[in-house]
Amino acid sequence: MTFQKRVKPWMTVCFGEQISNDVDERNHRFLEEALELVQSTGCTQSEAHQLVDYVFGGPVGDPVQEVGGVMVTLAALCLAQQMDMHDAGECELARIWTKVEQIREKQAAKPRHSPLPA
Repeated sequence: MTFQKRVKPWMTVCFGEQISNDVDERNHRFLEEALELVQSTGCTQSEAHQLVDYVFGGPVGDPVQEVGGVMVTLAALCLAQQMDMHDAGECELARIWTKVEQIREKQAAKPRHSPLPA
C-alpha cells in the first residue's frame, strides 16, 4: 500500500472527513511543514519572504505538475542533507499515530478560519 494511502486512515481517525478534506486547511498545514523543514536546514526568514513574493508575483501553476515539483525538490533536498525521505516519512507516520489525542486537542484550540495553528 502506498504511503499516501496509509496516511488517509490516520487523517480520518485524527481529524474526521471534513477537516481531512478541507483544502485550505491542508494547504496551510503543508506550507507550515515545508517552512519548518527549510528553516531547520538553514533557510532564513528573509529568504522565505522573498520566495513568497516571487511565487505569488507569477502565474498560478498546475497542481499536478506542482506536486511533481515538490516531490523532486524534496528528494533533492534530502539527498543534499543526507536524509532518507522515505524513512523520515515512515518514522513520522508511526510517531503521529501515538499523538492522535494531542493533535486533536491542538486542532480544537486552533482559531477558526485562520491559517495559524494553535
